Amino acid sequence: MKLVLVQALRAAAALMVAFHHGQHEAASIAGRTGAAFAPSHLLPWAAGVDVFFAISGFIIVHAAAPLHGRPGGARLFMAHRLARIVPLYWLASLLYLALALAAPGRIGGGALEPGYVLASFLFWPAARPDGSVQPLYGLGWTLNFEMLFYVLFAAALALGAGRRGTVAVVAAVLGGLVALHLAVPGLPVPLAFWSEPVVLEFLLGAGLGLVRVEGLRLSGPARIALALCGAGGLALSASLFGEAGGFLRPLVQGVPAACLVAAAALGPVRKEAQSGGVRLASLLGDASYALYLVHPFVLRGLGEGLLRSGLAAALGPAACLALMLVGVVLAALAVHALVERPLGRRARALAERISGADLRVRGPAPGVSGSPEGR
Repeated sequence: MKLVLVQALRAAAALMVAFHHGQHEAASIAGRTGAAFAPSHLLPWAAGVDVFFAISGFIIVHAAAPLHGRPGGARLFMAHRLARIVPLYWLASLLYLALALAAPGRIGGGALEPGYVLASFLFWPAARPDGSVQPLYGLGWTLNFEMLFYVLFAAALALGAGRRGTVAVVAAVLGGLVALHLAVPGLPVPLAFWSEPVVLEFLLGAGLGLVRVEGLRLSGPARIALALCGAGGLALSASLFGEAGGFLRPLVQGVPAACLVAAAALGPVRKEAQSGGVRLASLLGDASYALYLVHPFVLRGLGEGLLRSGLAAALGPAACLALMLVGVVLAALAVHALVERPLGRRARALAERISGADLRVRGPAPGVSGSPEGR
């Protein structure tokens, strides 16, 4: 059964990230047409990623509730995560790789070395020639964090420590990694990446997942207050800090993101989305992973199309941004229905054959109805 408001929040988080990148595309259109464009700084739009991380922590604990004490539970959990995340990400990465081979100037020289490409597909953090630690398809940096969380959670689940013990083990490991990051300079690239303070945002969501599974529900007014605190906190963060990084990020973006997740997740389960708007948001929440992965392709393709057709100069950057975002939503819904879901079914069938596990988990559906991370 879906947590409809969590689905709606996933949709909002994905749209925040798309809007963040869309503003860059609109600014490029403005520069190439000589028009004026004033980007919005009302929210730290890139903080949609922080919302995703908090949602992911919540979803994993909520989804894994039936697996504690179940033989092969950790294997089943990891098989489901891989079946959910890998197919569409690999497809997006292959598309980006094809574009990079067709137009080598799109990425830094030497970035197509086989070892780097392989690391990108295996969710292993690796440095580009310019020193940035990003996979071939740059958006995959978030999935490198997600995969760390999945592996740690599966390992903790295998220990059989129960719900609280599993979350405690993951918290101890992630907390230890962050402490290592603070105490030891010059860590190897993977450790330096995985020990970034942003990983603490998964724990905020995991804590919310734990209290929900154990029965905590909040009143409507309390959840409204949390939602206002979350939105207000993000707006204040944008005003004071812009795009926060380091230890500041989980404080000024992660905590407000967790407030939004708490507001969405700690209420009663709605059996179905009653209003058309909520139903649409829930549907877009289902497609949020597709939206996250495809939106750069759509933004760039539509932006170039508008420029070359002459429509960009006639419409202006703001209208172009609106059109590009509509295109992103339509493309995400299409990719989710026509590509992601069929690929997911095949991946689950393959995972079942390989692992010998039945991935039809009884209890809370993985990912609320899918995944953050969707992703």
